[in-house]
Amino acid sequence: MNFKAMFALCTASLLLLAGCSNKPASSQESVQSTASGTTQSTQLQTEDTVDLVATTYPVYLLASAITEHVEGVQVTRLNTGAVSCLHDYTLSVNDMKQIEGADIIVMNGAGLEEFMDDALERTTGTVVDCSVNVPLLESEGHVHVEGDENDHDHGHWDPHYWMNPENMVIAAENIYNKMVELDADNTQQYQENLLTVTTMMNSWKSNFQDIFQVEEGPEITGLITFHDGFRYFADAYDLPLLAAIEEEEGSEASAKEINEITQLVQEYQIPVIFTEVNGSDATAQAIARETGCQVAQLNMLMDGPEYSELDDYYDVMIANVQAIVNGFAGEEVLVTE
Repeated sequence: MNFKAMFALCTASLLLLAGCSNKPASSQESVQSTASGTTQSTQLQTEDTVDLVATTYPVYLLASAITEHVEGVQVTRLNTGAVSCLHDYTLSVNDMKQIEGADIIVMNGAGLEEFMDDALERTTGTVVDCSVNVPLLESEGHVHVEGDENDHDHGHWDPHYWMNPENMVIAAENIYNKMVELDADNTQQYQENLLTVTTMMNSWKSNFQDIFQVEEGPEITGLITFHDGFRYFADAYDLPLLAAIEEEEGSEASAKEINEITQLVQEYQIPVIFTEVNGSDATAQAIARETGCQVAQLNMLMDGPEYSELDDYYDVMIANVQAIVNGFAGEEVLVTE
């Protein structure tokens, strides 16, 4: 069977498994959520609408999935998807109103939402940190093409853990634990929803891995990305990540930086390098002109449509898988959906 047929077969199987996987949900002890030392653990009043605010798109998808079919829970999100790097985000007046009126605030955690520090000191809502118990990678910081004076990092840990579906399961469990604690009357529905999230994420993780490991597939000699958030993705699928440069919009790479990446492209015979969908591609295009490699895009899932189903996560991740496979195959491998 040729590679195109095998890839299409793996992807078709993934689509089926997303709806029928039967791996049992994992369990986890209840997580105490804090906001600058303030906790709230009272039961929710079922006769009232419960306002749940998510700070980023990935945790918005999870919060929506965990609370699906539970009457009275309203999930909204901050407009953080408007920027490619959350260091550039500033809370708007509308954001502040959402946070102040929230009963529950679901956060990515791991130091990603620095813009929330002041707001959390004033909130009376329960805060859920979705990064609790996630096996976080140590931060390597952001590498900027403009020089050290612009370097910054998110703290000690790399916060982009949602790029590995296994970590999304742990994040979902954190939301589940808090919702059951606050709203025990709807425990059964929360359990069913967690099972759905768990089975889908585990099925997708396994089948994405199968696609990358197709025997007749292209050799992925090394990834070069222009966003530093793909380490969890690379680790999840055993992909060698050679370089990750955080390039801000409007910046220009130095000759030294272009030369370093150019040497990697040539040494590892890399046919494609990757930019982030909302980021700058100035350096990548310069390297492409120098080496003849292609430039493709990967998606960090910082934004997306309003929640309809968890497949919004799948759509982005399978697009990333396909972009990498296509780039290293040197041809378009059609996906049958």
